[in-house]
Amino acid sequence: MKLMRLLKRNRYILGLTTLFFLSIMLNELDQTPRLTMIMMFILSILAGYHIFWKAIMDLRYKIVGIDLLVTIAVVAAWIIGDHFEAAAVTYLFTLGHMLEKKSLEKTRSALKMLMDLRPSMARVIKDNQEFMIPQQNVHQGDILLVKPGEKIPTDGEIIEGLIMVDEQMMTGESMPVEKRTGDHIFGSTIVQSGYLKMVATHVGDDVMLAKMIHMVEKAQDQKAKTQKFMDTFSKYYTPFVVFLAFLIFIITNNIKLAITMLVIACPGALVIATPVSFVAGIGNAAKKGILFKGGDSVERLASIETVFFDKTGTLTEGKPFLQEIISFGIGENDLLHLAAIGESYSEHPLASAIIEEARKRKLNLNEKPDALDMVVGKGIQFVYNGSEYQIGHVRFMKGDIPNTIVNHIESLENKGLTTLVMAKDDQIIGLLGIADQIREHTENLIPQLKSLGIKKTIMLTGDRKVVAQSIGKRLAIDTIHANLLPEDKASIIQSYQLTQNTLFVGDGINDALALSYANASVAVGGLGKDLAMETADVVLMGNDLSKLIDAIKISRKVKKNMKQNIAFALIVVAFLLFGVIFRSMTMSVGMLVHEISVLIVLLNAIRLLRYDLGGQYAKKSRAQSMYKRSPNL
Repeated sequence: MKLMRLLKRNRYILGLTTLFFLSIMLNELDQTPRLTMIMMFILSILAGYHIFWKAIMDLRYKIVGIDLLVTIAVVAAWIIGDHFEAAAVTYLFTLGHMLEKKSLEKTRSALKMLMDLRPSMARVIKDNQEFMIPQQNVHQGDILLVKPGEKIPTDGEIIEGLIMVDEQMMTGESMPVEKRTGDHIFGSTIVQSGYLKMVATHVGDDVMLAKMIHMVEKAQDQKAKTQKFMDTFSKYYTPFVVFLAFLIFIITNNIKLAITMLVIACPGALVIATPVSFVAGIGNAAKKGILFKGGDSVERLASIETVFFDKTGTLTEGKPFLQEIISFGIGENDLLHLAAIGESYSEHPLASAIIEEARKRKLNLNEKPDALDMVVGKGIQFVYNGSEYQIGHVRFMKGDIPNTIVNHIESLENKGLTTLVMAKDDQIIGLLGIADQIREHTENLIPQLKSLGIKKTIMLTGDRKVVAQSIGKRLAIDTIHANLLPEDKASIIQSYQLTQNTLFVGDGINDALALSYANASVAVGGLGKDLAMETADVVLMGNDLSKLIDAIKISRKVKKNMKQNIAFALIVVAFLLFGVIFRSMTMSVGMLVHEISVLIVLLNAIRLLRYDLGGQYAKKSRAQSMYKRSPNL
């Protein structure tokens, strides 16, 4: 059955192949030259009509491409009576084009895999009854039920249940993750155990998987500097070949030699050498939860020498917790309540620590500030019940700070706590000491970066120096800059760019300026962080910072693969040109070698799809097998 479907899909190329071999047999027998010529003419038209039409369309837009070279060569071959060469060239070019198309589809297989993850149905609860509806009919706010082994239909928040969910195809995380009431979950991930009720928070094109697919599509179409150079090269190279063929004819008066030059010099493998490497590499990275914004992002990440890190939410978990509260003339709960009101619109991890503690103490979280102003890098000022409040870094506070309060701040910071100061009408009313854990797998990060040849690692943070040094010392970071505003981070990065390629790693919150200034930028924990996904060159979809090492390895592997393809393509072109010069290369053989070289370049790029981070080429990942077996829900 599979063979029949394959034959049905490829009837066109099978028909051409039959005609081609019949033509060869008749040509060898040489008994019916007229019939042979007719068959070769039919083969030339059937195999070459799309080539000729593309050449005409290109000329309308003043484009001189490979199709024009082949068209000129085929027409000229018929004029001089070399019918077999004309038929062979059109057949081989068409066969190579179809194989190339199949191979290019293979390089985009990771994108197809992401698309295949989307569930088709969802179980909705309405009026205490369950209904199965198409996934695309789910609306924001719908209550959904998901059972073990099923795919979560859309992004949402758990309102009931405790589950273990497999997020490998979204984040690259190999182990199931525990999720409980209040946690956010992402559509198309699989519930391995437990059941859950959830409320749909994002649907349609707003779900994270749809955004990932859009990013990968866009990235695979964006061009790197090397690709742009090759496009420019091809633009001038093709007219040069036409001129060279004409010059050869003038000098040698050998039109067959000139025509052979047109075919031999087709730069197909050279033109395709770079984009297929980038497409395959970007696809492989996407399966591991690493999203590149395009070929340019891959190329720049492969060349970085100095790495800058943000601290909170990047080197640390980004899930800080409120450890100490010191209040002045106000109750602890009252202070925390006011702080939660002020931070209610903030996305910063420190804000989440305050709100989470307020939730634990069952304080009223429905109240909102009357007016609010976020001062990037410093804090928040807001108005509530007629009073003006500030919460943030100590430098955000106005006026002199009493020594007793300064001593409390230093005491908290000596414990390694990030300290937020809160004031009412410019009078300090409390301190909030927030602790944050270093990310898992991060303590070995710096040695791994050094092993990749990274020259220097630097921490940039708006936190106090004593807190920053506590983290930096544990991680063996070379240099620490503390008490920084966003513009200070950008200035420091800019000062290094004069001599080194720089990379900034942040969480996308308050880091937009620094992310844009570095030669390359990586945002950590892209799930749910739209700012990070929009600003950075590379997004690590999980919270595992060790994926930075993976991203660098993949980018360097892609660059190496691209160089291999370019070198091979140049060697083939040189070989063919020498064959023409010494008149030992026919037009059809040259086209055959040309198409084989294109396929070799494609196959070399396809290896990137199976490249794992241990340097081996895996046959099939566990996740791929799992998703094939899983139900469609």
